Amino acid sequence: MVEPAESRDAEVAKGAANETVVDADGTATPTSGDAAVSRVEYDQLKTERDQLLDRLARLQAEFENARKRAERERAEFRDYATGSVVEQFLPVVDNFELALKSDSSAAQLRHGVELIVKQMEEILRQMQVTPVATVGEAFDPRLHEALGSVDRDDLPDQHVAEEIRRGYRLRERLLRPALVRVAHNTKQVSE
Repeated sequence: MVEPAESRDAEVAKGAANETVVDADGTATPTSGDAAVSRVEYDQLKTERDQLLDRLARLQAEFENARKRAERERAEFRDYATGSVVEQFLPVVDNFELALKSDSSAAQLRHGVELIVKQMEEILRQMQVTPVATVGEAFDPRLHEALGSVDRDDLPDQHVAEEIRRGYRLRERLLRPALVRVAHNTKQVSE
């Protein structure tokens, strides 16, 4: 909230010389003691106050501009990063389109799709995206999402028996947990 100029001027003069009030017409009147603010001191204080208010307004504007610039740069970086990832997958899309246009046998089509999957896995590997280890591994709720359990005597209890959907990591960060079925070994549980 902005105060009227006369009110602010009176407050400045009051704070500058203990207990001095400056009226709207500019005359300084001490309220106690003999300390008075001269017109020159009052004008200096007023000028200094105006400069500080101007500086404050400029700093606020500068801060707001820096915040907007940082936000814009983050958005540009995100777009650039997304663009570079999409660019790597465009050949994969092209190969799928070629496979759909093909009049090949089912075996040839299957072989083509296998090559496309290998191409995608290579792109993911270059991006440091790796699959989560599953079958035969101990069930880890941080990496695996259990869809159910199956009775299996050939695997230790609470180990992954079957992978339903592959999980992926980006370096050490889990992107998606693997969807699995967990082995329930009745022989091992009873021991």
